[in-house]
Amino acid sequence: MALPKPLALETAAHKNRSAVAMRIGGMFLALIATSPRFPIEAESDTPPDFGHKQYDEGGLMPYETIIYQEDGPVGTLTLNRPHDGNMFNATMCREVRDCIEAVRGETRTRVLVITGAGDKFFCIGGRKDGLEDTNLYAGVLPTLEMYEAIDRLQKPVIASVNGFAVGGGNVLQVVCDVTIAKESAVFRQVGPMMGSFDAGYGTWYLEDLVGKKKAKEIWYTNPRISAREALALGMINRVVPDEQLEEETRKFALEIAERGAFALAAIKGAFNARHGGVAGLSRVTHDLLLRPYLRTDEAHELSTSFAERRKPDPTSFGH
Repeated sequence: MALPKPLALETAAHKNRSAVAMRIGGMFLALIATSPRFPIEAESDTPPDFGHKQYDEGGLMPYETIIYQEDGPVGTLTLNRPHDGNMFNATMCREVRDCIEAVRGETRTRVLVITGAGDKFFCIGGRKDGLEDTNLYAGVLPTLEMYEAIDRLQKPVIASVNGFAVGGGNVLQVVCDVTIAKESAVFRQVGPMMGSFDAGYGTWYLEDLVGKKKAKEIWYTNPRISAREALALGMINRVVPDEQLEEETRKFALEIAERGAFALAAIKGAFNARHGGVAGLSRVTHDLLLRPYLRTDEAHELSTSFAERRKPDPTSFGH
C-alpha cells in the first residue's frame, strides 16, 4: 500500500539524510587514506575477525566495539573498530561509558589506559548515521557520555595514541588525564572542514592545554599536528618510538599506580571541579569527603544522639 504523500516525502528525506551521512563518513576515510597529509594505505571494508568478545565483570554483556582487559592494577580499554578508523558510533560511545562506569565501581584497577586497535588509528572521529532523525538527544552521537565518564572516574586515565587521533579522537585524548603517543602519531581537528564541530570539551579542554589563541587556530585552520609538535604545544605528555608504545605506556601506568589512590582521586577531582560546576565540586565534597566524615566521632555522636532523642555531646565535634 502506498504511503500518504507527506509521510512518503518524510521517509524519503530521512533515507536521503542517512545516505548523505554514510557518504560523509566514507569521504572522511577516503581523505585520511588518500590525502598527502595522511600518507597511509586504505584498509579493507571487511571487519577483521579477532575471534573474541569481552564481557563485563558479571559476564552479562558482550562488548561489540571495544575490548577491555586487566593486567594487575592497569585496565586497558581498546577501541575495536580498526576497519573503520576506530570511529565512534552510538554503540561504542555507550560501551565506553559503561566500561568506565564498571571500572569506577571497583578497586582492583588504579589506572585506565585507552587506546585503539591496530597500529594506524587511535580514533578518527564519529559516525553519525543510524541515529534517529531528530534534533533532540536521540539524534546526537553520545560522545559526551564518554567524556563525562572519564571525568567522573577517580582513577587517572592515560590515552595511548597509536596512530591518527583526528576529530573526536583528538578530543578523546585531550579529555584523558595524560597522553603518551608513538612518534608517528598525528593529531588533527577537522570538524569545520568536514561539516561538524565539538564546541564544549573539544574547545575548553584544548584551551587549557595549549592556550586560547592556539586552540582557536587549531579549530579554525585544522592543521595536521605531529606527535613532536603536539608535545611542544603541551597537548600531550610523552612521545616514544613506535615499537615501544605499549611497553612505555605500561611503565607510565605502573608509575602512576604506585601513588596513593585517594590522593590521586582528590587531585583529579580538584582539577575537574574548575569546569564541572556543582557536579565537579560534588565529586570532591561528596565522593571523597562524605565517607571519611561518616566515620568520625562527630558523625557518630550526632547519629546516636538523634536516635536516642537527646542533645549531642559537643566535645566530639571536630573529631
